[in-house]
Amino acid sequence: MTHVLEVKDLRISFPVEGAGRMYPVDGVSFSLDRGETLALVGESGSGKSLTSLALLRLVPPPGRIEAGSTITLGDTDVLGLQGEALRRIRGKRIGMIFQDPMTSLNPVLTVGDQISEGVRAHLPVSRREARDRALHLLQEVGIPDPVSRLDAYPHQLSGGMRQRVMIAIALSAEPEILVADEPTTALDVTVQAQILEVLDRLRASHGMAVLLITHDLGIVAGRADRVAVMYAGQIVEEARTPALFAHPSHPYTQGLFASVPRLHGPVGRLRPIRGNVPPPSAWPSGCRFRPRCPQAFDKSETMPPLLPLDPEHRMRCWLAETDRS
Repeated sequence: MTHVLEVKDLRISFPVEGAGRMYPVDGVSFSLDRGETLALVGESGSGKSLTSLALLRLVPPPGRIEAGSTITLGDTDVLGLQGEALRRIRGKRIGMIFQDPMTSLNPVLTVGDQISEGVRAHLPVSRREARDRALHLLQEVGIPDPVSRLDAYPHQLSGGMRQRVMIAIALSAEPEILVADEPTTALDVTVQAQILEVLDRLRASHGMAVLLITHDLGIVAGRADRVAVMYAGQIVEEARTPALFAHPSHPYTQGLFASVPRLHGPVGRLRPIRGNVPPPSAWPSGCRFRPRCPQAFDKSETMPPLLPLDPEHRMRCWLAETDRS
């Protein structure tokens, strides 16, 4: 099968004054198939959002995507695109839902104008047709009274409605891939569930692939087909969602699960992961998780590759080997 998106050995660097360059994303590889949802999970600072920005070549300067990285969209080399060819994939082939809709939406343009702008940028339609499509999109994402909301400004909408508008803009040109970067941040639990249901329904109806970026394992459980766990700029475990939840194998993944509050089972103190994620300018040698890992051993001082536990489950840890000598 040809993947709709394939990322190989993605490395993103930023200059460090007097110390060369740091690599907040360092060798990330994953693929995405049509209609599939891949969840990218990890703590803040693990490189999730920066990875998503790289897909659209939006890494903020002075950051750069290093030579040797590849991002392939169907049969298109994204890193080889320039100018108008690059603009055509932004929104048309890959739609993006950013973290904070209040800062992503233009405060002086109405909702209808902002959706219509995305439609007309990529589709050969008139202003009237673009406005009609904007109305249809507002209906599709479940905004109440969509006719009046077309002429509303972002500050006149609730947080949940602004997030729905961001989804409508991301869908305006019918992209092949939807990237949702923490789509439920700062929303209450009820609205979170509604937004996630909208994404599930739209994925099913449009056949899009979805890259869901989150730190919330609860969101992942019922919605992602596969999960990739990131730590310190690398993917440390990747598996089908049921397999990962049944058998989390990397010590970091186990720590994430152990630190989640539970409604059932014995009541006790949460078990946080000791220490903190190091900054990219101070990645430890060997296994990145080694200074915080309760299972570290001598070989952990050497960087492990992603090792197979079975054909669909890999982890970046020497514990995947039966021989620990």
